[in-house]
Amino acid sequence: MRIKYTSRAEKDLRTAISWYEVQRLGLGLEFLDCVEFAIKRILAYPDSYPKPYKSFYRCVIRRFPFSIFYTLEQDVIVIHAVFDNRQDPINLP
Repeated sequence: MRIKYTSRAEKDLRTAISWYEVQRLGLGLEFLDCVEFAIKRILAYPDSYPKPYKSFYRCVIRRFPFSIFYTLEQDVIVIHAVFDNRQDPINLP
């Protein structure tokens, strides 16, 4: 399987990395490492995560208050959001 990011997910990721870098130099890269680790877990076990919303799977990112929301579409894992769990759930994809 391969990974595809929606424009919203790309924006979510860039925004979070930038915000963490402002908080502490290097923290944005630590966040990115945790996201990449979560993506590897998703690639290994794509249908093992809960589906709390419609057809969206949710993988909670370790160490940071974020979740990755994705769908499975044939041979592609589509990342729809890198969601800050502190946001209002109305903003979910």
